[in-house]
Amino acid sequence: MNRNKREKEFYSLDVGDSTFTVLKRYQNLRPIGSGAQGIVCSAYDHNLERNVAIKKLSRPFQNQTHAKRAYRELVLMKCVNHKNIIGLLNVFTPQKTQEEFQDVYLVMELMDANLCQVIQMELDHERLSYLLYQMLCGIKHLHAAGIIHRDLKPSNIVVKSDCTLKILDFGLARTAATGLLMTPYVVTRYYRAPEVILGMGYQANVDVWSIGCIMAEMVRGSVLFPGTDHIDQWNKVIEQLGTPSQEFLMKLNQSVRTYVENRPRYAGYSFEKLFPDVLFPADSEHNKLKASQARDLLSKMLVIDASKRISVDEALQHAYINVWYDPIEVEAPPPLITDKQLDEREHTVEEWKELIYKEVDWEERTKNGLIRGQPASQGAAVSQPPQHHQPPSASAAGVSDPTLSAPAPTGSSLEPAAATTIA
Repeated sequence: MNRNKREKEFYSLDVGDSTFTVLKRYQNLRPIGSGAQGIVCSAYDHNLERNVAIKKLSRPFQNQTHAKRAYRELVLMKCVNHKNIIGLLNVFTPQKTQEEFQDVYLVMELMDANLCQVIQMELDHERLSYLLYQMLCGIKHLHAAGIIHRDLKPSNIVVKSDCTLKILDFGLARTAATGLLMTPYVVTRYYRAPEVILGMGYQANVDVWSIGCIMAEMVRGSVLFPGTDHIDQWNKVIEQLGTPSQEFLMKLNQSVRTYVENRPRYAGYSFEKLFPDVLFPADSEHNKLKASQARDLLSKMLVIDASKRISVDEALQHAYINVWYDPIEVEAPPPLITDKQLDEREHTVEEWKELIYKEVDWEERTKNGLIRGQPASQGAAVSQPPQHHQPPSASAAGVSDPTLSAPAPTGSSLEPAAATTIA
């Protein structure tokens, strides 16, 4: 688009203590979330005739860490195309030249709620297993591109009222998660796998632990391992699951192993004690889903030793999950990541700024109302699983809360959610 023409298509408005300068096609801006990585507004896109979320990245060039994170998020959002990963509709800057370049705006699909809100709902087995299935599909798609998330959590997973689920962010860059047990940090650590907490090597099933923690929270209604720091996090894990074997401890580096071995030893609890039948919904007549199956899946996900933990593919084949199995969703073509050194790159702030500017100067994907092959009327809608296993609906699940069965009515208490942070 011609730069002078673009300049005339922008307008500014104050959102909290920030100023949004956006294209005139986006109207009715309303703040819906904020975090370390930026402020998010819902808006109406007059070109696409649909509601969207606009995220203004917070001071993306204040230091190398922020700049690298912004570049990584932008590159990955442009490459990934899966129904369980949030879709990027547009990216723009109001500044006309690279010298002036300061602000990055990402336009994304607008969802109805994040998983933190859903956790507070009474979920039946259909909804619970379908949400987990979609998490696994999205994570499998990222793994296919060599992206291991390592920081999956409810605040960065969003849902629509039809039970469609999408993962918002792409987790930690490899260089951002080195750090041993004693290193304090302020972001949510409740869902991070033992191998991340303990500064060990990791493999793809590091993300299975996080999904297990999220599943446990959906069942219990409260965080399973609410650690206040790295050390407390580890203590919460072993108090409930038991001190791991010597075989596992020998995989730790010497200083961490010494600390872990000097902790009191815990026997842990059985999964029947941790997750008694009373926590689960009634067994499902429609899909034959049972508390015993859900508990079995939890026992295979929440395994401290990653070498003994279930894989994403195995989880997708588990009896509690595979009722939704659709090869089109599970085996979608992997994203083609254009930057092969994405996580290893190190640059000055000015170099990152130049790289990001090239990514922002981008012809948007939304032409003639099409979003990467999806009709605008569908937007974020998930394609239907096989006919004999429809996604949960009010008739299938029979729960009174309409927010995960039919589109949320006008004036619903569900606030729209969108990409808010990358930890």
